[in-house]
Amino acid sequence: MQLDALQLANRETALARVAQVIRQQGGSASELLLDIRGKSLTVQASLGKTELAVDDWVKVMRAGNELQLIGKLAPTQEAGIARALAQKIPWQHNLESGLTNLLGSLTRGIKPDLSPGQLPSTRGAQPLPESARQVIDQIVSRLPASSSLSPGVGANKATPDQIRQWLSESGLFAESRLTQTPSPTLPDLKLAITRVITALLSHQGQAPEQFNRLTPLTSPDLVQNPLQFPQPVTTPQPSAGNEPSTVGQMLRMLAGMLNRITVNQLHSQVLTSRAGGEAAAAPTSTMLIELPWLTPQNEPRTAQLKIEQHDHESGKERDKPASARSEWRLSLAMDLDEAGPLHFDVTLRQEAVSARVWAERQATLKQVNEELPLLRRSLTDLGLEVTDLECRRGSPAGASTRLEHRLVDTRA
Repeated sequence: MQLDALQLANRETALARVAQVIRQQGGSASELLLDIRGKSLTVQASLGKTELAVDDWVKVMRAGNELQLIGKLAPTQEAGIARALAQKIPWQHNLESGLTNLLGSLTRGIKPDLSPGQLPSTRGAQPLPESARQVIDQIVSRLPASSSLSPGVGANKATPDQIRQWLSESGLFAESRLTQTPSPTLPDLKLAITRVITALLSHQGQAPEQFNRLTPLTSPDLVQNPLQFPQPVTTPQPSAGNEPSTVGQMLRMLAGMLNRITVNQLHSQVLTSRAGGEAAAAPTSTMLIELPWLTPQNEPRTAQLKIEQHDHESGKERDKPASARSEWRLSLAMDLDEAGPLHFDVTLRQEAVSARVWAERQATLKQVNEELPLLRRSLTDLGLEVTDLECRRGSPAGASTRLEHRLVDTRA
């Protein structure tokens, strides 16, 4: 039975989204098609004089073998964010492979789209429009190289200012930066992608609204796990070789990359809005950021960074200043060619810090364990009290995310 498949007990309530309003011949709504827990069910549209429309959220209750409408939920800011997130998540494209294609287009060029009656054999590759090339060159010039990420001193040591720059230019803060400095030429990944799009459309003689008619190109890993962060490390997709993309293919890919950054922005907002919900241990703020960087071979890679601030307000903690109540948690996941996948979990509260490193390769595990005493001394030299420091084999359990109503509910 469909209700049993929902795992909904008798008299238990749940939230559902109106996917379709089915009307009688006279025009009044008779049935509603609801999306509930990933499944579609039809119910009688009986909420008195309350009007229901597609994308409204309703509360339902199981009564025996029936599903009854209890009420319509008032629209909230969180509901709007969650709805926008739900619309974007099926259309994401992997930033790492997207940046690889963008860099490749600098040398391979790009093919024009076929004109009516034109044969594919007559369509040769052309150089990128100069305006698009300049933007891509700027993206590459500002990506941190792996040498900048190496431990050490002098030129090879990443400074706090460099790290702040990488974070601010990741695309996550594009809109807020524009409100402070209303210039579309800001060095920002999301804004740079839009400038490449504008250049390609202009070169084709197309209006900006043409971009909205394109179906974004998606990545299989993001379709299978659209709201898992960090994403599990996947086997790299086979390279398309030296075959240039068409303008249409490039625009579809860029649309998917924009959606990926937007999903991270919306996901961060929804997770932050959860702080006032039912979960007492929920973070007061969350940021999910993908940071592109370059290998020594000039190949783009991405590091996935999650920053959470937890504000402990229970019991005696309430009397302490905010800085003493706050706990910061940082998770960083990246895949290095020689070391393999690595995951770092760091917790900081006032001067106390703990860290756990996960390595999938045995040789990397051994190497990290040998370096832990040096890391402990470095943290101590910064004036921090190291409470816990260890390295484990494997990877931590990823946090899967379930989108329901106006909040995103996370389950480890």
